[in-house]
Amino acid sequence: MTTDSEPADSLFNSLRAHALTTPEQLHAFYPEPGPNALRKQMDRLTEQTRALIGCSSLVFVGSADAEGRADVTPRGGPPGFVSVLDERTLAIPDATGNRRLDTLHNIVATGRVGLVFLIPGRPTTLRVNGRACVTAHPELLSRLTPVGRPPVTAIVVRAEEVYPHCPKSLIRANAWKPEQWLPADAQPTSAEVTLAQLNLPDLTLDDVERAEEESLRLRYE
Repeated sequence: MTTDSEPADSLFNSLRAHALTTPEQLHAFYPEPGPNALRKQMDRLTEQTRALIGCSSLVFVGSADAEGRADVTPRGGPPGFVSVLDERTLAIPDATGNRRLDTLHNIVATGRVGLVFLIPGRPTTLRVNGRACVTAHPELLSRLTPVGRPPVTAIVVRAEEVYPHCPKSLIRANAWKPEQWLPADAQPTSAEVTLAQLNLPDLTLDDVERAEEESLRLRYE
């Protein structure tokens, strides 16, 4: 019996056979990083990086489970919804989502997390990697900015690597230039993607669109 995944697995395995397998092989393709690229990594937040987090309304949270399966998920809220508790400690409030809890499960399993903060309209990004935990401590939760409703839990991060990225990636992507964006009809809609993912014979596009509209209307409940 064959499955849809077998052709993709075959391609991946054939490419993996030629993969680089040691740091020495990898570094043979690249020059050494400049001294400032290494020097600007810190283990704590400066006044400026604290200010960047205070301006950010979007953070991508990277995590992995105990077996190493990786996951990245976006978290959004009003600017400053991620609280800086001290020069090394951050707290990200829980918000209404799909209740899969993928990120929270991963953090509970490994105690590690990676963050990338974005500020709409600005090319600055900030990476924070470190130890993490999930807490429901009432005193902490009361101090956090709710994202529509009081948080049930929060992700607490103890920074070990704080690194401001250069703006090249967002500039290359024209991320904040509407005149460079693709037209809306150049991509499938969220409902079309969901319908294909669910692959249920009796489900229609109208059904998914109505469910999405209802979910957004009740997004804070």
